[in-house]
Amino acid sequence: MTAAKNGAEMAESSHDDGKPERYVRPLSAESSGTAPGRGRLNGRRILIVGGGQRVFDAATDPIGNGRAMSVLCAREGAHVAVADVNRASAEDTVARIAAEGGRATAVAADVTAEADVISMIDEAHRVMGGLDGMVLNIGTFGKIGLDNVSTDEWNRIYDVNVRGPMLCCRAALPRFEKGGSIVFISSIAALRAGSQMAVYDSSKAALGGLMRNIAHLGARNGIRANLVYPGLVDTPNGREAGAGRPSRGKGHIPFGRQATGWEIAYAVLFFLSNESVYVTAQTLAVDSGLSGM
Repeated sequence: MTAAKNGAEMAESSHDDGKPERYVRPLSAESSGTAPGRGRLNGRRILIVGGGQRVFDAATDPIGNGRAMSVLCAREGAHVAVADVNRASAEDTVARIAAEGGRATAVAADVTAEADVISMIDEAHRVMGGLDGMVLNIGTFGKIGLDNVSTDEWNRIYDVNVRGPMLCCRAALPRFEKGGSIVFISSIAALRAGSQMAVYDSSKAALGGLMRNIAHLGARNGIRANLVYPGLVDTPNGREAGAGRPSRGKGHIPFGRQATGWEIAYAVLFFLSNESVYVTAQTLAVDSGLSGM
């Protein structure tokens, strides 16, 4: 039996039945959101679209992807505009940032309404004095299969998941500073049919094509566009999805646990920071290898 390493038992240890225990990836300071900022976004002005979060169980909800992204960007020195269809949720994120001494402002917007999107970009640009980065953490689920989804529901989900990010990019690109960065948040559901939600999976897959076109359009001004594919993540959204599909997260996960919202946020941070200045039109799956193994 090997000794524990960073709080996790290694795979060589075994159960009474003789089968080796599954290795569980331990939580680092970054994974748990306790690592200090390192100034990686000093002076940047970042808009996080979808920076609030839904409530599944207020007493036990972990931090969601968008809130983790917003807090992390502020912790790394950025001025952050937190946009969400739910203003109260955006304000909760801003309060958390302020409690850490960061700078942030809340903006309410429905990305399916073009007037709202234009107003959101204008307000973020005005309040922060410019726009250096934007994260499109936008998405909503649908029903399983094809027959269960009406055409109206199909169109509504595409309006949120695809048309919304397009409207954000169309409004933001003319206001972006040269050398800025846009990060799309998709899902490994775009890479495999595991969710069984054809409307969700296909809409998230469409973001890859949109991202590459935004990268092409932005290149003339040095604006980069990249995409993150989160895997199974322990968030309020994930728990809500799991409530309807008990098998979610119960299968083989190579690292033995779901990701945290912070782990998705650090991937986004890489694409926003100077560490990726020569990276555009690329994708990164943060999924413990689920999409590749």
